[in-house]
Parts: sequence; C-alpha cells; structure tokens
Amino acid sequence: MTERHAIPGTASGIVVLPVDGVGEVTQGDDLAALLRTACALASNPAPQDGDVLVVTSKVVSKAEGRVVTGRREDLLAAETDREVARRGPTAIVRTRHGLVMAAAGIDESNTPAGTAVLLPVDPDASARALREALEVNVAVVVTDTAGRAWRTGQTDLAIGVAGLEPLDDHAGRVDAHGHELTVTAPAVADELAGAADLVKGKLGGRPFALVRGLGHLVLPRGEHGPGAGALVRPERHDMFGLGAREAVLAALAGDRTALRGFGAPAAAAQVAVRLEEVAPGATAHVEGDHVTVTLQPDPAAAARVTTAAFALGWLPEDGRQPGVVGFTPASP
Repeated sequence: MTERHAIPGTASGIVVLPVDGVGEVTQGDDLAALLRTACALASNPAPQDGDVLVVTSKVVSKAEGRVVTGRREDLLAAETDREVARRGPTAIVRTRHGLVMAAAGIDESNTPAGTAVLLPVDPDASARALREALEVNVAVVVTDTAGRAWRTGQTDLAIGVAGLEPLDDHAGRVDAHGHELTVTAPAVADELAGAADLVKGKLGGRPFALVRGLGHLVLPRGEHGPGAGALVRPERHDMFGLGAREAVLAALAGDRTALRGFGAPAAAAQVAVRLEEVAPGATAHVEGDHVTVTLQPDPAAAARVTTAAFALGWLPEDGRQPGVVGFTPASP
C-alpha cells in the first residue's frame, strides 16, 4: 500500500485500503473467492475481523447475472417504481428498492456495447451472502453512485448493508453545550461508501476496498442489522418526492397516482390558510379532518382551491352545495 491509498480518519486511526487485481467479473463468479485470490497478492491487505468490506454494486450485479441486452431508455420502465422528474433525456426515478436515482441506476459503462447493468435485485441480500461467505467477521457495504438534489457531481452511497447499523442515531445524546440531540443521525453506511470510493475510483478497476478501524461498529456474526433499507426515507416523509414542474402538472391534472410524491397530507390549519390565499375572498373553516371553503362567485375559484388542496394532499368531498367545497386528507 502506498501512502496515497490510505485515508487517515479520526483519532481512532481509520484507514481505507484498496484491493487490486480482481479482474473482470462475469455471471456466476464467486465474489468471496475472487476477493480471497486478490488478497493473496503481496501488495493487497487481507480482510480482518472488524473490517468493513465495501464493494461496488456493478460487480455484484455482474456476478448475479444482471447484465442485460438493450438500451437504458428501453429498460427504464421495468426498473422504475415512480418517476420523480424528467428534464430532456434525463429521468430521475424511484426504483423498486426505494432509491431515487437517475435512470434507476442502470449503467452502460464498463459493459459490452449494446448491454447495460441493472442494480442487484436485493442488495441487502447480496451483502449478507458475501458476508456469510467470508471466513472473518467483516461488515459488507454494497455501493452505487448517485447525484444529489442540491449539489453538482456524484458520490457513492450504500444500497446494501450487512453486519453494520447503517444509521448512528444520536437522539437523546447531549452535545458539549448541554443541548439534547433529536434528529441527528449520521448515515454511517453512506459515509463509508463515499470514503471507500476515494481509493476504488471509477476507472481504477478496484471494485473492493477495506475500511479498517471501525470494528466497534461491526455486528457479531449472524447479526446483519436492518440493511440499507433503513436509509430509505418513507414517501410520507419525503418533501421532494416530485420535481417542481412535475408537482405542478400533477396537481393541475388531479392525478391521484402522483399523490405518493407529495408526502404526507398537510395539517388542516395549514390547508385552510393556503386555500384562502389562492382564492381571494374565500373563507375556510376547519372542523377536525375536514376543511370547508366558501367561495365568492368566481368560475375559476373552485378549480384553484381544488388544485391547491390536491398539492397539499387533500381531496374534494362530494355533495356540497354550490359555492361550498369540502376537503379531506388523502389516505396514506
């Protein structure tokens, strides 16, 4: 290992070590065996108890036969749970795993022309299988590359985890100033994915890396933890489930299937305020889980309040008298 291959961490002495010499992975390959063979090289570190093994999803997919013939745009629908946003040829979608990624993580790089690599069917299961196949007690993190909504560039994140708590929940802890923490929860698995990518790289042909110095986070054998699924934000808590344009269009169309992208319904009091804002002269009344709006004579007012209520996760009731519209929150 050269000095540039090690990333010094905190005072605990965390280092990230690359594993060279793995070679091309094909369907049916035993990743644990490939790792053992590569680690037999004098230049490579061997996994030790307490290490975290980080592996790119691409080699997991290749070993599991997830290389398919076709173009990414033709394969996208089958890998998509819900479209989040589209700008020209770029589609951001929620995958069946709950991941929000460009093109559902379908990758056409480092694969023969005319083929593409799909994400593993169950990355957590892949991580567990690899962990169980190794002789030492390591945690396993399966990674993929994704962009960030508010920042340019990409970073690696964890899509499969075994033998590690992916979140370090700080709730109830107290900081140096005596403030109790309530929402702080470092995404440890994602941090490990990003750190390991600094030595694996995108063009170096290094699908494996070992993170050493975090043995206190590695679970005992037979305990795999909740997996990377614990990092997926539930849709009801997602404040950015649709792109800005898509949210407007979905609200105007009243597309109930798009309600998943709007998150949990807004509180009744907030709905009342917003509906009065979009229809000047309207009066909103709140009674439990019902908001009733009395409108001024304006042909467009009912359309505006119905669209606004939909965007807030509320749907119109039937049977109101003319000039009065009632709303109730959509079912989760």
